[in-house]
Amino acid sequence: MIVLLPPSETKRTGGDGPPVRLDKLSSPELTPLRQSLIDELVDLAADPPACRKALAISVSQDAEIERNAALRQSPTLPAITRYTGVLYDALDVGSLRGAAATRAQNRLAVGSALFGLLRANDPVPAYRLSASSKLPGQPGLAKRWRPLLEPVLAELSSRELIVDLRSGSYAGLGRVPGAVRVQVLAEHADGHRTVVSHFNKAHKGHLARALASSRSEPSDATSVAAVARQAGMNVERDGNELTVVVPA
Repeated sequence: MIVLLPPSETKRTGGDGPPVRLDKLSSPELTPLRQSLIDELVDLAADPPACRKALAISVSQDAEIERNAALRQSPTLPAITRYTGVLYDALDVGSLRGAAATRAQNRLAVGSALFGLLRANDPVPAYRLSASSKLPGQPGLAKRWRPLLEPVLAELSSRELIVDLRSGSYAGLGRVPGAVRVQVLAEHADGHRTVVSHFNKAHKGHLARALASSRSEPSDATSVAAVARQAGMNVERDGNELTVVVPA
């Protein structure tokens, strides 16, 4: 089983690994576009106004431009450590020990606008690029990633169950045939349900932790739901679609 996570806009700074080596990352089929995107981001960083527009950031976020300018020289961290924020706080992979930590390293992956697909231990620098970013003179990232990323995801899903926790824009970079998909809904006192926005990430992080560290090896949506329920989550299944129901 692979638990496919969304990335985060926020990323941990620094690192203790050498600068990124694209030939050392998993899924080498993605190297050509990874290289092109790094080249484009480094070049774009020389034009801060254009960079702000492409990345949808403000002057107060110019440190993100500096990160992109240094992409080729920056130290790296394992992908699962690089990303931060609500989902990754709930996942709390650093607190896992022993066999649970090993299972998590093998099962966790991240969908990335810059790298396409990363396994947990792939070493990457801090960067700024979102699925919705539009680099000058280029098609949207979904159009660029799909021809390369979808065959990689299809081959992976032919061997292992994928639980796709990515948000819509990142799922659009590469669809996964047969994946188990998850939504989070809040149930109100009168029984009606609404989409959970911010805390959606926290609930998905808790689910990712349960799945990544479980001794069981889920092979379908039913067994994924069973692991979630064992972790105390209220889960409903409709085919390959799971709904985590939380109190409003």
